[in-house]
Amino acid sequence: MAKLIDGKAIAQEIKDELMQEIASMKERGIEGALAVIQVGSDPASTVYVSNKKKACEALGLRSESCEFPEDVTEEALLKKIHEYNHNPRIDGILVQLPLPSHIDEKKVIDAIEPTKDVDGFHPLNVGALLIGEKGLISCTPAGVIELFKRSGIEIAGKHCVVIGRSNIVGKPMAVLMLRENATVTIAHSKTKNLEQICRNADILIAAVGKPKMIKASYIKEGAVVIDVGIHRLEGKKLCGDVDFDEVEPLVSAITPVPGGVGPMTIAMLMNNVVLAMKEHYGL
Repeated sequence: MAKLIDGKAIAQEIKDELMQEIASMKERGIEGALAVIQVGSDPASTVYVSNKKKACEALGLRSESCEFPEDVTEEALLKKIHEYNHNPRIDGILVQLPLPSHIDEKKVIDAIEPTKDVDGFHPLNVGALLIGEKGLISCTPAGVIELFKRSGIEIAGKHCVVIGRSNIVGKPMAVLMLRENATVTIAHSKTKNLEQICRNADILIAAVGKPKMIKASYIKEGAVVIDVGIHRLEGKKLCGDVDFDEVEPLVSAITPVPGGVGPMTIAMLMNNVVLAMKEHYGL
């Protein structure tokens, strides 16, 4: 019987710890704040932004939101980021992605002050991650590492296959697993013999973006499987990149969807806000 890695419970554990840290800082007169910028009214983005604001409120952090219409100019958006960069009452800045096609996403990410970049997307933070220096780390990969550590799953010496090479999940995930002394293979849509490569994995991290793509034929018996994907099927049922029903009987541990990696992303976002506060106030 596979161990179910309960991301919801672990995320709550992290939030409880953060709540204590935030309360302790408030006693010293330090109040943290996250600025969230949304462009347009995409329903999924609106839900994500709302969840982030609720998470701040629950932990005792202030959140400030700025909603721009879909046709906002790039110049106006960059001006707002510049204001938040120079606002001493704002510790973290988050621009909800994706952005409309007329706005250069890279330019927007690059404009955020790295010490306030709580998404961990700025090139300076990505570079710091790569060479093992201090910086804010992309939330989903950081959350996966916490899932391993708080579930007592050994990483060092294991062969890890990461399927996916995005800047947000795949690449930082591979670097973090290397940091934890795993041997890492990065696979992607152009990888030949993908099933065979995955069957060699002690740890398989699926961040491929295709519903139920990972079947039993991809799995080595006793492997640990982390499913980063989330998709809404017909009938509104959620699933991940892994065919859970097929794979679960073969593995030693697995994350469910929902309730696995998803809750960790917001928990680690809040963790990044607290890290940014500590950097800001020299704690």
